[in-house]
Amino acid sequence: MIRNFSKTDMDAVLDVWLDASIKAHNFIVSDFWRSQLGSMRNIYLPSSEVWVHEKNGIVVGFFALLGDRLAAIFVAPDLQGLGIGKALISYAQSLRSNLSLTVYTANSASVGFYKSQGFNVINEGVDATTGESELTMQWVSNNSFKPTPLRNAT
Repeated sequence: MIRNFSKTDMDAVLDVWLDASIKAHNFIVSDFWRSQLGSMRNIYLPSSEVWVHEKNGIVVGFFALLGDRLAAIFVAPDLQGLGIGKALISYAQSLRSNLSLTVYTANSASVGFYKSQGFNVINEGVDATTGESELTMQWVSNNSFKPTPLRNAT
């Protein structure tokens, strides 16, 4: 079940974020991620639109949107590969007509995942905080439906 984040989800979301960040970004020392917990708790999550994926009453994944930017998407490491990430991406895509994100180039599994979900690389750069190479990716809805204006019946 995907639902809106509530303040009572904070610790569970931070646990998922930290565990998944350390696993996905093993090219960055784990202490860096631990040092970011306060900012995640007090700045990033409160300023974002956050949705959680709950399984049997337990938060197992989440995503955060800042406007049309997918600022975060994480799934508990022991539950990755079961479709939770796809469900979260699909839900985020249902909320927006386009999304962008940044991902570390070295995180090849996530780059491949995003590509499989319709995201394309639009830029390459370097993350100023870590010095790691990163990609900016974008997804644009292919829903080109445009309603035809109604005509008055005569």
